[in-house]
Amino acid sequence: MLQSNSEDNFESPIKDIKRHEDNLKFLKSQANHLDESILDLQVRLGKYHSKDAANENSDLHPEEESTQQILHQEQSAAGILCKVKSYHAIHASNLSLIKDVLGIVATLARVDNDTLSRLLSEYLGLETMLGIVCKTFDGIKALEKYGGDGKIKDIAGLHGLGSSIGRKIDGRFTAFCLEDLRPFAGGFVANDPQKKLALLKPKLPDGKCPSGFLDFVVNMVNLDDRNLFCVTAGGHGLRETLFYNLFSYLQAYKTRADMLSALPCITHGAVSLDGGMITKNGLFLLGSRENFEVKFPLITGRSGLSLNYSQIETRIRKLRWEQHNIEQDMLREQQLLDKARAASSGKPQV
Repeated sequence: MLQSNSEDNFESPIKDIKRHEDNLKFLKSQANHLDESILDLQVRLGKYHSKDAANENSDLHPEEESTQQILHQEQSAAGILCKVKSYHAIHASNLSLIKDVLGIVATLARVDNDTLSRLLSEYLGLETMLGIVCKTFDGIKALEKYGGDGKIKDIAGLHGLGSSIGRKIDGRFTAFCLEDLRPFAGGFVANDPQKKLALLKPKLPDGKCPSGFLDFVVNMVNLDDRNLFCVTAGGHGLRETLFYNLFSYLQAYKTRADMLSALPCITHGAVSLDGGMITKNGLFLLGSRENFEVKFPLITGRSGLSLNYSQIETRIRKLRWEQHNIEQDMLREQQLLDKARAASSGKPQV
């Protein structure tokens, strides 16, 4: 009987080792399959890039105009970041402090027309338009370092980067941490390539949709394919995280008259294409504004890539997200295997 217990105790670590080895073998095969799939898709993408390069002209890319506007904000954190990435690209690629940075708010979306661009830029305000968007909290921490007395270290983080190119950040700046933003909890519009949020249209007391209602602003911004899926570790894109938190249920109308007629069903503010703006219930912005330092870029023909191209990019992003999850699973399995082997050999487990 004692011998049987001893055999059972011996077999248990052996079984654990075998199980973890099998799990690792399976995960490695999955990882190899994903590598091959991603490589195949990248080859197909390369063909599209070759065609695009052959037809390339001197026109600015849609986001370059916004980048130039940001560069004019010389004492801003966004301006410094853009300058380093634009004119010191090789140096920037090696900087750990900006590797987690996805971009500046103003460069992460496009809109249909200049009127809407001006409205949304005014609604958000310059500070938010210049906000730096990081994927994780580690990215936020890398932007600014502090001494033991709590004061900002001028030689570290983005402040140190500014000093290295002769720039000093003037005042505070906004930074967004995507992993800490609560994403939209609902679904998406079925078969919509832009992954628009499935929001119920506003209804007046008589049950009708207000005249002149265009859409919820969060669904009126156009995103690059790379920002639609799997931007965060949880698989979320920018629309349901960053732009949902910026615009929430902000409504858009054709005219001020339409907007004012819809007041009973406006819960989170509204804008109209002729310049009307309600930032929240009871708070109306009157007058007009002509000068806008930083605006969202417009959708152009160059940004309207073929559906096949968009589908391939989307597929690659999803596969890379799966690849990241498998790598994490492999790391955990390897740690468990090491512990099982240590237990089998009688060595103390660390």
